[in-house]
Amino acid sequence: MSVRVRMAPSPTGFLHVGGVRTFLFNWLFARQQGGDCLLRIENTDTSREVEEATEQIQESLRWLGIDWDGPTSFQLDRMPAAREYADRLLADDKAYEDEGAIRFRMPDDGVVAWDDAVRGRIEFANENLADPVIVRSDGRPTYNFANPVDDMLDGITHVIRGDDHISNTPTQLNVLHALGAEIPVYAHIPSVLGTDGKKLSKRHGAVGIDAFRADGYYAPALMNFLALLGWSYDDKTTVMSPQELVERFSLERVVSSPATFDYEKLDWLNGVHLRALPVDDYARVLLTWLREQGVDWPEDRVRATAPLVQEKIEKLSQYPDFVRFLFGPVSPDGADPETCRAARQALEPVEPWRAEGIEAALRAFADATGRKPRDAFQPVRLAVTGSKVSPGLFESLELLGKEESLARLAAAGG
Repeated sequence: MSVRVRMAPSPTGFLHVGGVRTFLFNWLFARQQGGDCLLRIENTDTSREVEEATEQIQESLRWLGIDWDGPTSFQLDRMPAAREYADRLLADDKAYEDEGAIRFRMPDDGVVAWDDAVRGRIEFANENLADPVIVRSDGRPTYNFANPVDDMLDGITHVIRGDDHISNTPTQLNVLHALGAEIPVYAHIPSVLGTDGKKLSKRHGAVGIDAFRADGYYAPALMNFLALLGWSYDDKTTVMSPQELVERFSLERVVSSPATFDYEKLDWLNGVHLRALPVDDYARVLLTWLREQGVDWPEDRVRATAPLVQEKIEKLSQYPDFVRFLFGPVSPDGADPETCRAARQALEPVEPWRAEGIEAALRAFADATGRKPRDAFQPVRLAVTGSKVSPGLFESLELLGKEESLARLAAAGG
């Protein structure tokens, strides 16, 4: 039987990382098994907000690299079918009317149980389960009815979702049994916690995928990081491409204990992925991010800076401040005027204006003044970049150009 899973977000706000991690596990499992991954929007109305949120959800998933099979479906479209199944349960005395609503009749004895692919055997005594409302008095199916009906109609074979849904499973299983449906495999994956030990949620520390994109994270690196929140390939492999994740993913390696969202690890992993890119690809990624942020710096100069910054920054958002001196004026505050004047005289004869010649002239200048290169170069760096931290000084001066470099040293020299 072919594997078939679903991602089922509700369009109630931004798509935060906890939910995306769950979607990623569904996607990795389906792709690893050669099966289908569906996208179902669990909506109950057709407002403009829902439409906008739905677009945001799909765009976030696409950016991260998660795709889906077939058209996006909407729970709202299945409401008539859900009502028909509720009527069938009424006719079979497996449900009853209660003040205009319909309640499902839970079994009075025995247990409802399943072998969870992550947590093992889980059982609930039926006598402790109240009869749930499955259709509200206004005719709308409730989540615990619409969800399993949708899974049944979609032929879902594996339900991979957060462990906060464990309490929903007994009701949904009993509904599926009553409808004579095939029972999917359930896999309840661990919660994602913040570093304070509290669960990520829309109200507590959860950040939307859009925020990570804007902050300069590289999508394959973020996918790599999210995959490691509750799963591992082995005890030593950390850095993996999307293709490697697909090839290696298995539910057997998903753990039941909560995972911690560690920004330091994410930043490190992002830097590793960015540094591994061929420089032309790195420049393309950098330019795409800059354009998304509304930064319209000349493409040729951005590409020229790529080799200088690739080894030095972990996130693309660090790039603008690192190279801003190449795209606009700077303040040379703190640069020693005397050193700047002398450095300008040492650099003036350099032709052609290339990093090698610039380096030779500045090192000779440092030797002539009896100073360590670091001490001699720092005022020059401040004068031309406006910062104590920058890409390689000699390469920076080359990119800035001779005329502008000497002009900035002159301005700092008073």
